Amino acid sequence: MSAVIAASARERLIVTIASLLDGVRHVAVGASSPIPAAAAMLLRAQKELARQQPVKLSILGSVQHNFFTNGSAELFDCAGQGRIDAFFLGGGQIDGRGNINLVGVGDYPQTKVRWPGSFGSAYLYFTVPRVILFREEHSRRVLVDKVDFISAPGTSDPGVYRKGGPHALLTGLGLFMFDAQRARFRLVHVHPGHSLDEIREATGFDFDVDPALSATPEPDAATLSLLRGRVLDELKETYPDFASQLAKELETHVE
Repeated sequence: MSAVIAASARERLIVTIASLLDGVRHVAVGASSPIPAAAAMLLRAQKELARQQPVKLSILGSVQHNFFTNGSAELFDCAGQGRIDAFFLGGGQIDGRGNINLVGVGDYPQTKVRWPGSFGSAYLYFTVPRVILFREEHSRRVLVDKVDFISAPGTSDPGVYRKGGPHALLTGLGLFMFDAQRARFRLVHVHPGHSLDEIREATGFDFDVDPALSATPEPDAATLSLLRGRVLDELKETYPDFASQLAKELETHVE
């Protein structure tokens, strides 16, 4: 029997997100989010194989993996009704209090760099219980001390009703968990090949370090087999280019 090829960096991100989703009933994924989508598909496949509580998956822009018939309007309705357990947000900027900026760099409205806009990020940040922040890029350009514009706040003042907020922040270097009471991130995992010093240097905000800080767990053979088989096939419907990239990485990846 041939040896299992070690996980690539992107496969490790997918498996890490899937672990963060454990226990949810309904995962929604926005457009242009292939890694979160792959993670949700992986979780769904794992639960089905284990004959555990099924996981609903809604990927905007997908036909096969989306039961919405009215796009984002129905997504917002479901979130407001408490029928979505997890969602993903990114941002051109993310700061140490969990605030995200999807508008641009500089003083609004005279921003030097303009991004697509906030869309429904603030609403979903308040209504979805488990929001996972995800950016592959980990740099001081993205992870800043204070965002230039708050598209969606990570925390709210006492007395403000909100069910949701940041649960974790995953980047290409490591995994942080968010403490809502302290409005602060805590680094819990460092991806293989990287270090705590590297993460400190690349992060524009202060963060705590978990006493049990460890390397990001490596996926086991069964998980990688599922990811490289069923999940990769399912991804092709919505993200054919990304699925092709993953397959190519598998062909060329050497531990």
